[in-house]
Amino acid sequence: MCLICERIKMIQNNTNPYLVKELETGYVVIGDDQYFKGYTLFLCKKHVTELFLLEDDFRKKFMDEMSTVAHAVAIVTGCDKMNYELLGMGDAHLHWHLYPRYRGDLEPYAKIGPVWWVPLDVVRDEKYKIKGRELEDAKAKLKAVLEELLNKASC
Repeated sequence: MCLICERIKMIQNNTNPYLVKELETGYVVIGDDQYFKGYTLFLCKKHVTELFLLEDDFRKKFMDEMSTVAHAVAIVTGCDKMNYELLGMGDAHLHWHLYPRYRGDLEPYAKIGPVWWVPLDVVRDEKYKIKGRELEDAKAKLKAVLEELLNKASC
């Protein structure tokens, strides 16, 4: 079973502490590591490796929901820019990485550039793990803004 499928199984078993909200096409989760404050993922409900493998209507809805999630993250974090990643060589299951970006967030590693210029051992350092009250607060804030955006869209 792939890592994303394992995370989704945890969500379905109510054992994934990072779940923010289930949407029609995927699950919104706070990233375990918060080197980039507000880092969030959107996990596709379908186990496919490529966007073009999704049925047209599902793909359009998946993209629309991802955009709404990114909008909510941007509102909550007040970031300067949002970076979107849909990679998949490591975890071949569609999932978006949403990285809120801030001026100077790569220093001392670089002045500007992609998130992967920060060494992975730094990003995954224990001091950047989100847990406890901080995790619960982050989930509650994101969920509230996300629900507000979704309610506006359905009106």
